[in-house]
Amino acid sequence: MINFIKSIGLVASLFLVFAITANAHGRKEKPMKKGILLVAFGTTIPKAQVALDNIYEEVEKAFPNTEIRWAYTSAMIREKLAKQGKHFDAPVVALSKMADDGYTHIAVQSLHTIPGEEYDYLVSTVKHSAQIPKGARKLTLGEPLLYAHTDIEKCVKALEAHFPERKKNEAIILMGHGTHHYANAFYPALNFYFNQSMDNVHVGTVEGFPMLDDILPKLKANKTKKVYLMPFMSVAGDHIVNDMAGDDDSWKVALEAEGFEVECIIKGTGEMDEVVTIWVDHLKHAFHHLED
Repeated sequence: MINFIKSIGLVASLFLVFAITANAHGRKEKPMKKGILLVAFGTTIPKAQVALDNIYEEVEKAFPNTEIRWAYTSAMIREKLAKQGKHFDAPVVALSKMADDGYTHIAVQSLHTIPGEEYDYLVSTVKHSAQIPKGARKLTLGEPLLYAHTDIEKCVKALEAHFPERKKNEAIILMGHGTHHYANAFYPALNFYFNQSMDNVHVGTVEGFPMLDDILPKLKANKTKKVYLMPFMSVAGDHIVNDMAGDDDSWKVALEAEGFEVECIIKGTGEMDEVVTIWVDHLKHAFHHLED
């Protein structure tokens, strides 16, 4: 399994930064002007916004005096926020506006957890945006949280720093989103890495594999008495509030029905500086390659 993940990391490293230089033939070169575009799925939960705010603050510390803008990949989220008077652009629109404002070199940073469907969409958007006439001369794209073997190792240590102290018969379950996309493999991979370094830590998903039903037999085999539920999502949004910690048809309710004591920790990974550092490091690499 480790060799398989290392192989993925080796291949991924060949694509560590996606960079495209637009065709500048026949037009006058503008002075270099760098900017950053942070791209998240988005959230409509006010309390979850603290995670995105924290990410922004950490990026701002790492890139002082650099313009930082936002874009959300979810059209549904953008529409709901617009009705509240909060306007966020799709990535393609945000990139066009930045180019129109004179930004010639733009580092785009994915704030997704895995390189799934939303990340694929962002890769395509960056690729095609680089071909827009009179657009930015160069765009680079920083990878999502988990993209290579080393990212998984770093993430395990970063998350562990936020685990509660627990007894031998107490477990932690991290709730990820999950997807039909092949990148769902990162969730069981993360699960495997946790199993190599500590006991009774499990990674599950809402819409992928493994699911809660896959974890229950392990909890019982370990004679677990108490379970801590934690998000493995950048923001503690709708899935966390309802599917993880809600009072109706949630993981909390399901576990309590099985006789476990349950405590929910409502804190997105974007609120954890140790985790955010991984995204920031990806962005630093992408920003550095604007000079190539």
